[in-house]
Amino acid sequence: MKIKTKYQDEVELEEKDVISFDFGIPGFPDEKEYIILPLSDDSVFYILQSVKTDELAFIISDPFIHFKEYEFDIPKDDLDILKIEKKDDVVIFSIITVVEPIEETTANLQAPLVINRNRNKGKQIILNDSTYNTKHKIYRKKSSIGQEV
Repeated sequence: MKIKTKYQDEVELEEKDVISFDFGIPGFPDEKEYIILPLSDDSVFYILQSVKTDELAFIISDPFIHFKEYEFDIPKDDLDILKIEKKDDVVIFSIITVVEPIEETTANLQAPLVINRNRNKGKQIILNDSTYNTKHKIYRKKSSIGQEV
């Protein structure tokens, strides 16, 4: 089937590629079906595009690319909801807020998108007992002695 998208005009998608967010995404409870599209061929960024609403799309990325130390446990209830049985079932994304200048672009590490890639089920989980917040800069500067600041 074809859908209109926010960033790539019209795209062809297969039903098997649709990811179901049974609880929606916070702020968008009625939007339950999304597809992941590449932002460009050589990018680490993707688009989480609503199947129903062409203007609803999020820029997302694998948080482990930008934050090597990032880690959290998926709550048991969420493992059950998503029917996750093993680690290989899971793919994690963070929603990216792109701003100008680009160095101010941030990732939401407090509310990762957890997707069971085998069942195409997803959920944005909120890490309440976390040191993470919703705005971690993804571009870090290096000082003159090579340390990140």
